[in-house]
Amino acid sequence: PVEGSSLWKESLCKGMEFLYVDDGAGLEAVRSELEGSGRVALDCEAAGYHRYSDRLCLVQLTAQGRTYLLDPFAVDPEDTLRPALLDPSVEVLMHGADFDIRLLDRDLGVGVAGLFDTQIAASLLGERALGLSSLLESRLGIRLSKKYQKADWAKRPLPEPMRAYAARDTAYLAALAEDLKEELDARGRLTWAMEEFREMEKVRFEESNGRDAVRAIREARDLDPRAVDRLRKALAWRDEIGLELDRAVFRIVGDSVLVEAARSNPPTIDALGALRGMGSAVLDRWGQDLLARFAEIDRLPDDQVVGYPARVRSSNGAGRRPTPEVEERLARLKAVRNKRAVALKVDRGTLLSNSILQLIAESPPSDPKELETVNGMRRWQAELLGDELVAAL
Repeated sequence: PVEGSSLWKESLCKGMEFLYVDDGAGLEAVRSELEGSGRVALDCEAAGYHRYSDRLCLVQLTAQGRTYLLDPFAVDPEDTLRPALLDPSVEVLMHGADFDIRLLDRDLGVGVAGLFDTQIAASLLGERALGLSSLLESRLGIRLSKKYQKADWAKRPLPEPMRAYAARDTAYLAALAEDLKEELDARGRLTWAMEEFREMEKVRFEESNGRDAVRAIREARDLDPRAVDRLRKALAWRDEIGLELDRAVFRIVGDSVLVEAARSNPPTIDALGALRGMGSAVLDRWGQDLLARFAEIDRLPDDQVVGYPARVRSSNGAGRRPTPEVEERLARLKAVRNKRAVALKVDRGTLLSNSILQLIAESPPSDPKELETVNGMRRWQAELLGDELVAAL
């Protein structure tokens, strides 16, 4: 492509070339290159830190040594990405793929096959600092800036320094993956990683519609029922403002401020404004509306106050306090898990989570093979720990 043409916008950063794609001809060129590639490094940027919606804002991919930035505001990359990402023979390198896979599923309807997640791989090797920049520096001696880690990726035109920053997220993934894969294989843990990758590929976006917003606020459990209802009103109030301004809700008013407002029930605008963290711009424009919503709750008769939602209990009793017998079994299981985690130099939760141990304690298996039927239990975990866990029971 001709330098400076509308097809490509070229930039150099420390000798690394990347190509910004914002038209159909560019997508076609990327598709052609992906067809001949057996490995693709992929990353996504969203706008959730600044905007109300965390919509997909940028797709970075590196294939055959060249890095591309696809602008989904200008073009639809779905048909370009789908063949490569859904081909199990194409290795898709990602770092911390959970959020990005959900984002691709929701915004593009595209899944991933052939995943190699460098964050998961590093966790299975016992790495403590799992961020991409930390791993690149410790393993490859490559230092990346974190300057735009919380930048507004919905900004257009996207500034050149932000483009260069985004390009680095995939440019070095292949080298990092090879380094991790070699060590996983040498330590007999590559099969662990491959099973984890296949499970991560199954992740899909799920709507949170219908979920009571106060459940996400830990402090809400300590409020009296009427204060919980005020908090529920305050969360809805903040959400409406965020939608109107297209701004992340935590940047409007923090959770702790709303909790304190619900608890203290300020009677006037001045009292509401005295709360630390309640910004004057929000207060001046929407403060009276919040007080009016609080007043609605104050007028409710006691039998119409909802309060904190009751814990949902499943038919098998999940959600109830464990019996002493279950607690005793859980303690034994944790002791086995913890000892092996120390020996393997792997984080305890990475080796086997407490939630899975809880399930095993509640329904003790009589045979190690039965462990593979426990929800969330991996085959490699059952093979590695099964005999010891059953013996402990």
